[in-house]
Amino acid sequence: MGQEESSISNGPPVTLPSKDLDGVAEYINSGRAKRIVVLTGAGISTAAGIPDFRSPGTGLYDNLSRLDLPYAEAVFDISYFREHPEPFYILARELYPGKFHPTVSHAFIALLAQKNLLDTLFTQNIDCLERRAGVPGDKVVEAHGSFATQRCIECKKEFDGDKMVEHVERGDVPRCEDKECKGLVKPDIVFFGEMLPKHFDRETYRLGMADLVLIIGTSLSVYPFAALPGMVQEGKPRVLFNLQRVGGIGAKSDDVLALGDCDAQVRKFADALGWRDELEKLWKSVVGEREVKRQLAQREDHEEELEDEVAKLTADVDNVLHLDGEKKEEDTEQKKHEETLRTEEEEIAAASEETPETPTQTKPESPSQTLDGDGLRMRSTGQYGRDAARAHTPTEADLVKDDSKGNDEEPKDKPAL
Repeated sequence: MGQEESSISNGPPVTLPSKDLDGVAEYINSGRAKRIVVLTGAGISTAAGIPDFRSPGTGLYDNLSRLDLPYAEAVFDISYFREHPEPFYILARELYPGKFHPTVSHAFIALLAQKNLLDTLFTQNIDCLERRAGVPGDKVVEAHGSFATQRCIECKKEFDGDKMVEHVERGDVPRCEDKECKGLVKPDIVFFGEMLPKHFDRETYRLGMADLVLIIGTSLSVYPFAALPGMVQEGKPRVLFNLQRVGGIGAKSDDVLALGDCDAQVRKFADALGWRDELEKLWKSVVGEREVKRQLAQREDHEEELEDEVAKLTADVDNVLHLDGEKKEEDTEQKKHEETLRTEEEEIAAASEETPETPTQTKPESPSQTLDGDGLRMRSTGQYGRDAARAHTPTEADLVKDDSKGNDEEPKDKPAL
């Protein structure tokens, strides 16, 4: 991925009828996309209510201070876990499968599987929501592991899932049932200091065999996952469903950008495919009427928040442009004033040459005029610079959020929600 051109390709598509969701839908319905590979990140689970890691105030790490950790990320550090497993299991009660429900985007992937179009799903998430939506487990490759299985960190013996749930609900730490071991039990999610699952590396060849790749809700900033789109053959379409363009997607002739809320764009895609009714029915059957209403209401609230943020940003930009306009007017007036002074000085000099008997006179420089001129420029420049910085300097929240706003190089073995 890092080798690709970052500029958007303006040339015509080679494979797709058109470079939009309608063109991708036509490509699928023609029967030419027999192997579809899907890549997902934290953005696909946002509507489910799962917190991301780093957003200030609401991110997971920002709310771990109550656990008295040496640093927030320690909760996912294998060395720290060996000595202090309790904080992780306090957190696990909040994140363990069963509390959250799949989104309509998860249901769309399950629908692809039902239609025998899904080759493989690669996910950075550990929430298991794709499995709950109905995606077969043998189709899922969890790059950072998941809560689906668990084992002893010493002897590697698997631990019963039902017993694991009981321990998590009680908030206590499970240990290996082998009396000679009694090691700590941990879900099979990748902690800092652990290797990625071997299964991940074994399955990456599937990208090179794909007829179509759908990328949903990921910042493509964490390697080696971020390298997956670069493994797709030339001429094979890649479609990005995300809030913003990431990972160089859009640089190739058959790349399609579906930017915006993931669920909204997926619904739009389902409309183009003629699958919308099937999709909504499948999603409702998985999560129930109440959860459907909750997620839809949350989406409306989120859209209102985005509108407010856009309005604020627009106001900031307008303010900067207004100040810039004032600065230009002030500069124009200053130039006129300086030209007037030069003209007067030239006239005095000319008069002096014509009447040499008259003592040479020079117009005294007016301290107030000079100060006013420089002062106007400095005040205008300083104010403009401050407003421009406020309008354009990225905030910490911009740099941080998933998987989707992201931002924010992380270790390759970091677990992702």
